[in-house]
This record gives sequence, C-alpha cells and structure tokens, in this order.
Amino acid sequence: ARCQCKLAPRERRNCGYPGISPAECRKAGCCFNASVPGIPWCFAPKPRRVRKVCPNDAYARINCGFPGITAKDCERKGCCFRAHPAGVPWCFYHRVVEE
Repeated sequence: ARCQCKLAPRERRNCGYPGISPAECRKAGCCFNASVPGIPWCFAPKPRRVRKVCPNDAYARINCGFPGITAKDCERKGCCFRAHPAGVPWCFYHRVVEE
C-alpha cells in the first residue's frame, strides 16, 4: 500500500502527535515522511479506491435473496441478479475489488 502514501504535502492530514516516531506512526496505520519541514510528517493514507463487481464465478456467489426473488427486488436490495445457472443463488452480493 506504498502508493497510498504518495500525497502532495498540502494534502496531508495529520495522523499523529508532535514528535511521533516513524514506527509509532506506521503502527497507527498512517504514513510517515519527514522530507518536508513544517507539514505533518505522520499523515493519513489516501483512501483505497474500490469498486463493486458482480462475481463471475457462479459457485462463489453469496446468497442475497430468497428462492423466487425477482430481479427488481434483488436489485432494490443492492445485489446482483443473474437467472442462471440452476442450483446457485440468482440474487447475490457484490464483491469489492481494489483498483
């Protein structure tokens, strides 16, 4: 997750306390970079970019509905709907993938 710490100095949000050590900073899940004086050295990482996808593997589906649920009811619950193949959930949860 190194790239999550590539932030312009002016975009850094402080994540520690004055004098925090690099190890303490990283233990808190934050980024440490002491190359620019006068701005936070311990700062919050960029949020991960994620998107929701409907899994392609029919047998990895996690049921989100009930037998006989309609596509409209399934999508209203925020889930994926594919009426095939038989024997697996047709209404199922998204997977979240990191970009």
